[in-house]
Amino acid sequence: MNDEDPAERLVEDTRVPRLGEIGLENFPPYLMNRIMGRYNASLREEMTRLGLTTPKMRTLAVLSVLDGLLIRELSIYAVVEVSTLSRALDTLERDGLILRVTDKDDSRAVRVHLTPKGRQTHEQLWPHLADAYQQMFQGISDADQRTFVATLQTILKNVRKHPI
Repeated sequence: MNDEDPAERLVEDTRVPRLGEIGLENFPPYLMNRIMGRYNASLREEMTRLGLTTPKMRTLAVLSVLDGLLIRELSIYAVVEVSTLSRALDTLERDGLILRVTDKDDSRAVRVHLTPKGRQTHEQLWPHLADAYQQMFQGISDADQRTFVATLQTILKNVRKHPI
């Protein structure tokens, strides 16, 4: 009878190092979470001043580029759970920043549109988003930025569950 833990055997068989061997500073998911946490924190003061949360900010940002998305599409693009997005949309609509409209082809589906006030709010936030973006890439060449973005796009294709 073998007392060896099957999980340990799997790690040995595939030679996948443990997190402690890799180290947090060499583990991309950890680094990506730290970066996005810092990015969101750098915007928090301005978002609060504008009455926004991270899900609301992401919603306005996505709609500023892809207006009129179905709620399920918006959830994917904004990286926000549908239940959280629904609450954010309630507030954004109440504040006059978005408008929900029944889809003309499917009465069960709802499309979300940015209002002029919503676009103006996003435009007020944009300089802060742009500054945080520039700070993030300070000292990184344009070529390295393009390579990094291409790598992220490939990673997204590898992990995504939706076609968008």
